[in-house]
Amino acid sequence: MRGQDEWLPQPATEDIELVKVLHALGDPVRLRLLSLYLEGGEVSCTLEGVGLDHLHKSTLSHHMKVLRAAGVTATRVAGRNRFVRLRRQDLDGRFPGLLDALLKGLEAQ
Repeated sequence: MRGQDEWLPQPATEDIELVKVLHALGDPVRLRLLSLYLEGGEVSCTLEGVGLDHLHKSTLSHHMKVLRAAGVTATRVAGRNRFVRLRRQDLDGRFPGLLDALLKGLEAQ
C-alpha cells in the first residue's frame, strides 16, 4: 500500500540523458502534457485534469510513465491519486535553455 506523499521511482538528476528526454518529448501527446506542466505546479493525473479525455486511461498512464522514466517529470502518490510536476530545476541544470526553447516552439504552434 502506498502512503501519503510517496514519489514514484525516477532517475537521479545526474542520470537524466538528453537522448531519453528528446525521445520522450517526440510525441504530440507528451508535448501537450509538457505544455501543461510548464505552467507550473502539480497536475492531477486524471484524463479531465490534463484535458485529454479523448484518450484511454492506460494510454495516458503510458505517456506519463515515459516522461517520468526519462526524468522529465516526477509523480507524487497521495492515496489513490497521483500528481505530476515538471522537473524544471533538474532539467534546466542538466540542459540549460532546453525547456525555454521547447516552450517558444510550442507557443509558435
